[in-house]
Amino acid sequence: MLAPERRTRADVLAATAIVLVVVVAAALLWWRSDARATTSMVAEEPAAALVAATRVPPTLSESWQAPSAATTAPVVAGGVVATADGSEVAGRTPSTGQTRWSYTRANSTLCAAAGQWSLVVAVYRTNRGCSDVTALQASTGARGAQRTSLADDQVTLLGDGVYLASIGSTRTEVWRSDLVRTMELGRVDAPVNPGSQPREGCAIRSVASSTSRVAVVFSCPGEAGERLSLFGPTPDDATKPAELATTLLGVDGARAVAEAGDRTVVYLPGEQPVLTVYDSGARPVSTVPVAAADAPPPRTGSAEGARLVEPTTTLGSTLLWWTGRATVALGTGDYSTAWAQPGALGPGVEMATQLLLPVPEGIAVLSPATGLRMRTIDVPRPAGSVPPGQALELAVAGTVVLEQRGATVVALS
Repeated sequence: MLAPERRTRADVLAATAIVLVVVVAAALLWWRSDARATTSMVAEEPAAALVAATRVPPTLSESWQAPSAATTAPVVAGGVVATADGSEVAGRTPSTGQTRWSYTRANSTLCAAAGQWSLVVAVYRTNRGCSDVTALQASTGARGAQRTSLADDQVTLLGDGVYLASIGSTRTEVWRSDLVRTMELGRVDAPVNPGSQPREGCAIRSVASSTSRVAVVFSCPGEAGERLSLFGPTPDDATKPAELATTLLGVDGARAVAEAGDRTVVYLPGEQPVLTVYDSGARPVSTVPVAAADAPPPRTGSAEGARLVEPTTTLGSTLLWWTGRATVALGTGDYSTAWAQPGALGPGVEMATQLLLPVPEGIAVLSPATGLRMRTIDVPRPAGSVPPGQALELAVAGTVVLEQRGATVVALS
């Protein structure tokens, strides 16, 4: 028969010390964790669904405004208007701006936020760039999926309804609705498979995406002009992008304007600026001239911080593209120019089957098909409220019209 185990005083002290070390370590981990730094105020009940406007209001005046430096366009999803500024994402009642829910990280600042899949996707900055991503239920603010990975210090979010891309000047990722990465492109942290990136060392200049393809304009060392490459958004291995086709463009300053069906539309600058339409094999199939007065201003500076996604809106069979100097309407059949509005401030938005287009004097009400201006709603804006070169993006939440003026979202009703 075994003798009973005897514990000495030294054994007890050693065990106590181990327990204390574990408790202290756990406390330190919690103290430094995102969980301790996160405050989440969830709505008591989901927001009511928005009722679409049946007419464009005869007048508009400001009803509220809120800072939202991390968005490039007003975010309307799940019955709320979401703003993102500093460390806080907030879901607001469209008519009043009252906060229904909020999500805040005290130890991190926001890089970007966008709405998709009835979610608000918020990207926070860490020492690995804009790398921490959280999905919030738009109607309540409840936390959903999260992810973290390497990213650039500045990113733009681009959604196509099925996938969401985080785009930087050296790296792009594509996510599905549970935030699982389906593709990474460009710079990698510690490559497991060297040579798996087809355009390693190239700068990303412009991106357009659809559910079937991601079109990327690269600037690559040693190449004469920029390059267009087409990728599938869901390769067999997320770390190995599937380059479906590629071609040299022969110019610098190209912009991927649209990606739809089996067509990619790219703006090519020059003495006669053009929009060139490429097929799924990156072969040019047609060319549409762009009036020099309506063409985008030359791109200056490095890729870091440059506009990587073109401001566009699709209304039925019309694609509206804000060039920086004008809003150009393109027929989505052959992408020929249907009409242009010089001096417009953004691509516009649909409301009650009409087009609302931001212009210096307010909001113009146009026919989307013809560009005929029916009237202009006076909307005073403070001087300098929209930074030069940045689109004034509109959105509609029921009967409320929203403007993204620089780092501020303004509600008009």
